Amino acid sequence: MSAIEKNTLTLENELAWFGRVLETRISLYFNQESPHSSIQEIAPPDLDADASEYAQLVKSCGFGFDERVVLILTLIPHIRPQVLDTFFTHNKNFDRGFTEFGGWKGKSHGGFLPTCETAAFILAGTDLAKRFALIALLEKEHPFATKGILRLEHQDCGEPFFSGALKMSTETLNRLTTGFAHKPDYSIHFPAKLITTKLKWDDLVLAPQVLEEIENIKTWLKHSNTIMKTWGLGRVIKPGYRALFYGPPGTGKTLTATLLGASGGVDVYRIDLSMVVSKYIGETEKNLANVFDQAENKNWILFFDEADALFGKRTQTTNSNDRYANQEISYLLQRVEDFPGAVILASNLSANIDEAFARRFQTAIYFPMPDAEQRLRIWRQTLNGNCPLSKDVTLTKLADDYELSAGAIINVAHYGAIRALQRSEGQITHRDLMRGVSRELMKEGKTV
Repeated sequence: MSAIEKNTLTLENELAWFGRVLETRISLYFNQESPHSSIQEIAPPDLDADASEYAQLVKSCGFGFDERVVLILTLIPHIRPQVLDTFFTHNKNFDRGFTEFGGWKGKSHGGFLPTCETAAFILAGTDLAKRFALIALLEKEHPFATKGILRLEHQDCGEPFFSGALKMSTETLNRLTTGFAHKPDYSIHFPAKLITTKLKWDDLVLAPQVLEEIENIKTWLKHSNTIMKTWGLGRVIKPGYRALFYGPPGTGKTLTATLLGASGGVDVYRIDLSMVVSKYIGETEKNLANVFDQAENKNWILFFDEADALFGKRTQTTNSNDRYANQEISYLLQRVEDFPGAVILASNLSANIDEAFARRFQTAIYFPMPDAEQRLRIWRQTLNGNCPLSKDVTLTKLADDYELSAGAIINVAHYGAIRALQRSEGQITHRDLMRGVSRELMKEGKTV
């Protein structure tokens, strides 16, 4: 059986069980005749011999009756929304829905969407003690949160705790349906993009002192559990690892972050600051929360490129805009400090970063412009022996005469290749490369 077939069979049984539980709760609540005196009398399906992803999740987390009700309740709008149509029942006394059913209305979805109140009604009815016990299932220490399975999301502050919407993570939804854990997609709700590279560490040309600092991060990524748990330093050390990469553009900051993820077996997500920073009060914090909430238990590396836009120095408070900008930085500082994975900030100048952040970095690494020897290595690796070069091209001279970053050298090679093909000569000439060099220097206000 395929993963989809296994999940389908298991979920059909789980849905049938949930239907009986819901029917019993409705009957008991409205004093109707029922063969059961409690919903707990309806045993959930046996999953011991079940190999589906749904069964594996339930067994690995040790979920009992209550957790399984909450799990399938949160999943139902995605797989069989009509199961919850019962909750559209009208309260004739007030000509409106029943408050105790909870629920919220989506913008395009026409079905009933469950809240914590919905789960409380099913599991507790009018029993306050059972209602209060439900809170433990939605705290941050519970597997629902620690494994990123589902979360409680409140639309507005100040509303009752139980009014929060039950929302399943995209990864869990995909796992319990198709059987595959897909990566989150870049969107307005997740303003971060997974970045990868085909390059290896040998392709990265850095100064020895930079490589030494990078090794420290690689070691932490590999042995963080030993440091924090086995050796017990988690008692005194904040979770996660925070690093600042600073230096001129094109010197390898982004590539280094990407290679760190590849070597540590973790995903690297670059935060799109244009999607995060908002002129509207509270929106920047909300956008950041979307990223940190989804990354909380994934062991990702969060990479903030051109971080000055978010992590810049706080200003003297002269008006309300300054005050809210400073609040954004304070909020971000707290989220970064509590994040259990690695956070890497990239900036052209370390002086632009707020001191409160700088004090909390485990390391601040300066990426200098490459020297002549390093530039020669970059030229050779970029052109890799496969690019046809005319006899007048001398890479040693180019490396000695022109101070260019790795990114600029790649741009020059790109331009030279295009020029060569435009002439239909099939060879990159010294003139092609020099025109590319001139273009790169002009970007910096320099001339050849």
